[in-house]
Amino acid sequence: MELHNLKPAKGATHNGKRLGRGVGSGKGRTSTRGHKGAKARSGYKKKIGFEGGQMPLQRRVPKFGFKNINRVEYKAINLSTIQKLIDDKKLEKVTVKDLIEAGFINKHQLVKILANGELTSKVDVEAHAFSEKAAAIIAEKGGNAVKL
Repeated sequence: MELHNLKPAKGATHNGKRLGRGVGSGKGRTSTRGHKGAKARSGYKKKIGFEGGQMPLQRRVPKFGFKNINRVEYKAINLSTIQKLIDDKKLEKVTVKDLIEAGFINKHQLVKILANGELTSKVDVEAHAFSEKAAAIIAEKGGNAVKL
């Protein structure tokens, strides 16, 4: 190894063109930044969505819709799911805790029981809401639909 053989490690150097080192270097004066304007200044950073002064897309597109801040969001659980839970775990009362343990909901979700599927067993069901038809089917089978 000699002094004239030494090279920087691969990837350690970039383009090798030093900017702003005089007119004779070919990269002096404006240092490839052009004349004036925001991009010629130090510290320039364009905003996300900036389109060169044209009205940005997120401001051109009209706003629409309505977001009700009082909306209550429920996780829908069908009677077929309840029946499957009863068959698997031999339950006589299905609570929200049972649904959490089975992995159908997480502890922060509210539950609404819907009438999709068949219920063949007598069972008491605890939930935050019931569809009218689901409550009627549970009552028809001799169970109770308990609202929390």
